[in-house]
Amino acid sequence: MIRRIPSSVYRKMAWRLLPFLLLCYVFAQLTRFNISFAKQQFSDDLQIDDAIFGVAASIFYVGYILFQVPVGLFLRRFGVPRTLLCTMLVWGAAGALMAFASSGADIYLLRFVLGAAQAGFFPTIIFYLSCWFPDRLRGRINTLFTSALPLASIVAGPLAGLIMSGMNDLQELRGWQWLFMLQGLSVMLLGLLAYAFLPDRPELASWLKDSDKRTILTDRGPERAGALADAPLNLRNILPDAGTWLLGSIYFGYFCALNAFILWGPSLLVTPGVERISSIGWISGLSALFATIGMLLIGQSSDRLSERRWHIGLSGLSAAGCLLLLPLASNSIAATTGLLTVAGIGLYAIIGLFWTIPTVHLKPETRASGLAFINMCGVCGGIVSPALVGWLKVATGSLHGGISVVAILLILSMSALLALVPAPIGTGMPET
Repeated sequence: MIRRIPSSVYRKMAWRLLPFLLLCYVFAQLTRFNISFAKQQFSDDLQIDDAIFGVAASIFYVGYILFQVPVGLFLRRFGVPRTLLCTMLVWGAAGALMAFASSGADIYLLRFVLGAAQAGFFPTIIFYLSCWFPDRLRGRINTLFTSALPLASIVAGPLAGLIMSGMNDLQELRGWQWLFMLQGLSVMLLGLLAYAFLPDRPELASWLKDSDKRTILTDRGPERAGALADAPLNLRNILPDAGTWLLGSIYFGYFCALNAFILWGPSLLVTPGVERISSIGWISGLSALFATIGMLLIGQSSDRLSERRWHIGLSGLSAAGCLLLLPLASNSIAATTGLLTVAGIGLYAIIGLFWTIPTVHLKPETRASGLAFINMCGVCGGIVSPALVGWLKVATGSLHGGISVVAILLILSMSALLALVPAPIGTGMPET
């Protein structure tokens, strides 16, 4: 996709910036969800049940919500490189210190700090890219950056499996401890590299010619003022708007299912008899690879037909159906993997398509605050669903009850989308 960028100046910038930023975002996802792969070992070592694990997964999003505005203020005051340095050092340290957690309270605290530090990463990078690339290129640039989410899902399983099985009991440390330490320290290193490697703006890039800088400044023009797009949440504009609440509710149901799928998917593979951690990692990675291919095909179909709602709705309903069928496949590795793969295709496809809808329906004067509100509803789903699934696992002895509940929420959300939201045509990008 980078080769298809029309201007040689912007191709040069894309090759220079995007691979590194993509790597940083992959590690943001790895450190956010590595707890799901570590769970199999550390739950036994620390005597932590699924209810505690669910709360630990959820509390990440509490910090994520509370610190979005403070990190944004820090960005305005100190710029992108310093913001990335500070946030990545903090979240890397919190991730690495998870290796030495000895109780549920330790895990709660470190997951909260991890979420607080990651809160500003995505908007910081989106703002950073808007300072370098003009509006006509920003869609594909943002798409390349956000492809880190499915890419991380491909890498996470095999990498976790290799570390946890290959390094288990090395230097008297368990495999899950090595997983947290290596990934946390890697983030800290990337933070140092971001500070040294990334110019704050094009005018400071030594690898750009003066003529290139003039081209960028001319193309960017008045966009710079609009690139911030970080107006604070304005409840006076949002509360009277029923459409905003409807879209927020839909996104809440979707995000409940997505987070439950990501966090509890590896545990579901244990049920049919996959016991080796390395096997779970490779199966999860292969499933994510197929899910990524399917997601891209659905996105291409949506663009080609200029249709959004039915692509989103059918993807979500298919994913929900697969999640509801999981109990019937509990004795089959192949059937469980197949259902999780199809569910992943549907859930990941929605990421790239959902945000085409609110960007069309929201009024210009309420768009920034409305998008922030809808995204916050999704983050609340990230708080609710892991804790809910964990609590139901303890209460019923099975993951399938909690997974079925979030599948029903997804069905309700997709039904509301198809029945109550008019059909728009537009483009947009998610925050994940």
